[in-house]
Amino acid sequence: MTAPPRSLPAGEGAATPILPFDDHAVAQAARLILSGQPVAIATETVYGLAADATNGAGVARIYAAKGRPAFNPLIVHAGSRREAAGIARFDAAADALAAAFWPGPLTLVLPLAANAAIAPIVTAGLPTVALRVPAHAAMRALLAACGRPLAAPSANASGTISPTTAAHVARSLDGRVPLIVDAGPTAHGLESTIVAVEAERLVLLRPGPIAADALARAAGLPIVAHQGTAIVAPGQLASHYAPRQPVRLEATGAAADEWLIGFGAVAGDATLSAAGDPIEAAARLFAALHEADASGRARIAVAPVPNAGLGAAINDRLRRAAAPR
Repeated sequence: MTAPPRSLPAGEGAATPILPFDDHAVAQAARLILSGQPVAIATETVYGLAADATNGAGVARIYAAKGRPAFNPLIVHAGSRREAAGIARFDAAADALAAAFWPGPLTLVLPLAANAAIAPIVTAGLPTVALRVPAHAAMRALLAACGRPLAAPSANASGTISPTTAAHVARSLDGRVPLIVDAGPTAHGLESTIVAVEAERLVLLRPGPIAADALARAAGLPIVAHQGTAIVAPGQLASHYAPRQPVRLEATGAAADEWLIGFGAVAGDATLSAAGDPIEAAARLFAALHEADASGRARIAVAPVPNAGLGAAINDRLRRAAAPR
């Protein structure tokens, strides 16, 4: 029997219903999306706010719900590599990356196909599209039910902490969206790696669960970090993933007015990983920032996290959370 929807106190409008992930929830979500509404749903990275990527008005409602700058493009989710081929142009390196990491937490920035039906608002006017094939059962079921590619940034107010549970979504967007599909905590807890595939190299636009060296090996190309300030992919705003309080990094202790997020030997009020495990820390990162944000302390301090491997992606998010705003 289908469980009744749950809801939390209303934000800007009526409280948003939360349905547990099942066939009924997916069918209801698909109906809303095909009518031009956005719906929050789990992916393997973070919860996404999904709308029909071919429907400009539906996508505009994502921007409206999030308060997202119109120059910041969205990731398009496709159900398969074959569907993705109708949206973007793939070369040999892009094919190799898709074969190695799709379905999964990798977003490829590729030239937009000439006949792609993607609404221009999705790409923010760029000649490229950010594209991935997700692995999570809930998002895959929704893609199948809609029969359309879905534009889906993280399901949170723009610039705030990314959501890894349905409760996080409700805290940020309650009353702003018509439905949240609850599929439990996300597996990675960190947004997808974003890489642009160029003629003779890869350009890492956002670190994430898939390491840069693994991408270089799979594509057989060198990989370099993105240079410059132009916004060419999601998640590149300098201030992003931000709690309300100022954030201090590399902290080994806390002042009286600070909530300390620990790591390893630095215990803190809460910890990303007492064992110093970067995988555990990545999965805990946004939940810990939400906890700190709700702590009532005036400031947040975060213990040092080594910058190797997945730590580079964690520190990327932390630097953006701490950036002036």
